[in-house]
Amino acid sequence: MKRMYILAMVLIGVSIFLLFNAAEDMSTYATFSEAINNESTVKIAGNLSKDKKMDYNPEKDPNYFSFFIKDSKGMEKKVILFAAKPQDFELSEQIVVTGQMKGEVFYASDLLMKCPSKYKDEEIYIKSEKRS
Repeated sequence: MKRMYILAMVLIGVSIFLLFNAAEDMSTYATFSEAINNESTVKIAGNLSKDKKMDYNPEKDPNYFSFFIKDSKGMEKKVILFAAKPQDFELSEQIVVTGQMKGEVFYASDLLMKCPSKYKDEEIYIKSEKRS
């Protein structure tokens, strides 16, 4: 066989491997009730419960951050993230945590924040101008 054919087969094999690997991460969002019954890693989208206490003390442990979020069904659970508290965490509109439920606590391995748009005030102003 020619080297070009072998190289093409290797590239096709690598491409298929990468496609299957990426497909594992394209999961849908779960709720806390679904995560309780699921032993695998899930993604949960929710809103920060600002009335509950957030625990982050960088002098004691810079890689421990706990907080509460409400999922789309309104269930509220404690989330523990073994990483530093993200900057402007309190300003986030929505939080997506990836991890597993263990008992009544969700242990997050990854966190994604959806922050408010810096153009939000301008959008409100433009909408109010169109009504007049």
